This record gives sequence, C-alpha cells and structure tokens, in this order.
Amino acid sequence: MLKYKIDVLESLKEAGYTTTRLRREKLLNESAIQYLREGKPVGPVPLNQICKLLDMQPGNILKYVE
Repeated sequence: MLKYKIDVLESLKEAGYTTTRLRREKLLNESAIQYLREGKPVGPVPLNQICKLLDMQPGNILKYVE
C-alpha cells in the first residue's frame, strides 16, 4: 500500500498553492484534492503535477508499506 511521507496539501500550501488556487488555476482537480485530504494515493497525472509544483521526486512524497 502506498502512503504519503509528507502532508502534501500542507507542503503545497507552504509553496504558495492553496486548495483554492489549485482549483482556480486547474492545477489539481477536486477528486485529487479530496484524495489527498483522505490520505489516499492519487493517480499518475496528479502525482506528476504535485512533483512539478513541489520540485520533488515521487519517492520524496510516497513510500510503500505492506
């Protein structure tokens, strides 16, 4: 199971990307934001965008836990 190493929404907020801005600028869709709130893994397209916005690799954001 994939788990987040960091609080993604908090990290995005610290980088200047509030949920309002993410929605308004269509950087992430509502379902991806809701998945992040619930701690569920997002798909490859939102993950790619998150990596781009935070300038991180997927391994900095996610970890595999059995």
